[in-house]
Amino acid sequence: SAGLELSVNNHAADFSLTTLPGLTVSLSCLVQNSSQPEELLWYRGAGKVDLKDGNKVNISNICISPVTESDNGVTFTCKLARDKSVQVSVIMDVQFPPQLAGEESLQIEEDKDVTLTCHAKSNPQAQTTWYKNNTTLTLQQNRHQLYQTSEVFQLSINKVQKSDKGTYTCVVNSTLGEGRKDFHLIVEDKKPVFPKEAVIAAVVVVTLTVLFGIVARKDKIFKVWKALVSYKKYNIVFL
Repeated sequence: SAGLELSVNNHAADFSLTTLPGLTVSLSCLVQNSSQPEELLWYRGAGKVDLKDGNKVNISNICISPVTESDNGVTFTCKLARDKSVQVSVIMDVQFPPQLAGEESLQIEEDKDVTLTCHAKSNPQAQTTWYKNNTTLTLQQNRHQLYQTSEVFQLSINKVQKSDKGTYTCVVNSTLGEGRKDFHLIVEDKKPVFPKEAVIAAVVVVTLTVLFGIVARKDKIFKVWKALVSYKKYNIVFL
């Protein structure tokens, strides 16, 4: 295979192909400097693509139709069958705006922590802004934390207060558009908490009081019990 080269869509080296969802992309692989028929192979990632006879020798074409968001970042590679080191790869750059919509209601007890989460995929990567009641949210140190990855955008509020109630909006922007989601935060009154120690102590006191009462009156209880036993015996003899 010395001297043999491949080209895909006239590119002799690896390249990136930018496209949009819904379109059709054709990739054509051609053997350069061939003196004999050469079989070609196509791969999508690590998976081999099935090719029809007549579409394998010296030139081979594949079609991606329609392009979807799942094709973003996928590598398509054309290889020489008898020497797989001879190859050219195409990295799909499928661009699409953020896909985010809808609303969600959350009820949280006062003094508890809450996290609002937006899941939004986009390419190119988007940036997010948080609003409260249609006004840019002013972040408070030690109370608000932001977390962001390529697909997850989170706002955490520590020790929620009554003043935190309202509508929070996650707005995700990219060069291709924006998406948004509303969170209606309802802050409930803090529920009274009974200390475990006090409850345990009360149970112990009641239990001990009952036991001491039984011990203090054991003689009287014993006499009553003996009287009941004697009464039952007498009734049995009488009958």
